[in-house]
Amino acid sequence: MARSVPVIDARPSPLARYLLLAYVLLVVYASLHPFAGWRDQGVGAFAFLAAGLPRYITAFDLVTNFAAYLPLGFFALLALHPRVRGALALTAAGLASCFLSLALEALQTYLPSRIPSNLDLATNGLGAFAGAGLALGFGVGLLGSGRIYALRHRWFVSGAQYDFGLVLLALWLFTQLNPVTLLFGNGDLRGLLEPPPAALHPAVVFIQAEAVVAACNLVAVGLLLSCLTQDERPLRRLALALLAGALALKTVAVGVLLKAQDVFAWLTPGALLGLVGGALVLVLAVALPRAARRALAGLLLMAATVLVNQAPENPYFANALQQWPQGYYLNFNGVTHLVSLAWPFVALFYLMLLAPRPAGEGRTGRDTL
Repeated sequence: MARSVPVIDARPSPLARYLLLAYVLLVVYASLHPFAGWRDQGVGAFAFLAAGLPRYITAFDLVTNFAAYLPLGFFALLALHPRVRGALALTAAGLASCFLSLALEALQTYLPSRIPSNLDLATNGLGAFAGAGLALGFGVGLLGSGRIYALRHRWFVSGAQYDFGLVLLALWLFTQLNPVTLLFGNGDLRGLLEPPPAALHPAVVFIQAEAVVAACNLVAVGLLLSCLTQDERPLRRLALALLAGALALKTVAVGVLLKAQDVFAWLTPGALLGLVGGALVLVLAVALPRAARRALAGLLLMAATVLVNQAPENPYFANALQQWPQGYYLNFNGVTHLVSLAWPFVALFYLMLLAPRPAGEGRTGRDTL
């Protein structure tokens, strides 16, 4: 018998609120990166409001500021629903996003590397209201009806802790936009610590390290996904979609860094070995009991993170990064690097706290690929 979709209720969506919180933190970090050189420059924090328009205005700047705040308005309205509805919700979500932008622009007054702008504030606000409008038009339906709502409850376990797990998977996809890591290689802490002395390594060392890192993380993320899904749902399709999305984002990131002709530079011999080996292990590992999958995912995350911090640096990407355009690319790279650094530790903590499913949920304790 087919599983019925849960009855729609009037409670706020934890998933929407988790997404809003995660996106707010990303916006704050991107707006204030690199968080260095704070000082009073003798200008009022809100003086930029009365200043003239910037001398140089590009379409790229306008589109970037608009697009950056569009998801913020979207998530803000969804987080307010259903307690605040209609035009009031749109106004509240848009204004809250505008106040956040105003606060961040004001703080940029004290960062010599950043320039507050009334035009940035205006385009941010337009993006936020546009995002809230999109959420009001069709996004609210995602929370209580429609195909996406039905798929979420057919394929994934209901509950706030599982919503948080879905946000973690979304952030894992976001880490693939950091082009300088090994494939799936998050958690590199060496930038925060004293760098090790430079050393020469044969190519086989880099190939082996990337293969193990990619395989361990692929299996760990696949097992995390399996812990969030309903037992009888098609885990194979979900895992393939997650992997395809990650590789597509990695291709985009490398293409931006190294230009179009090198978009597949990430597909090294080590990455290919890791993908094949990790996929074969994952097919077998999902047959383990749910508790064993959580434990194995945690162990693989720890092993991969340790190896990422011991692996030699990819000199090809390191040289390309030095020639990467600055401005928004620099700020965006700072955000992706931060999420990449923190992700395995947050995921490990989440796996430790992920409670077993209530007895009777699902047909068996196993999933199949």
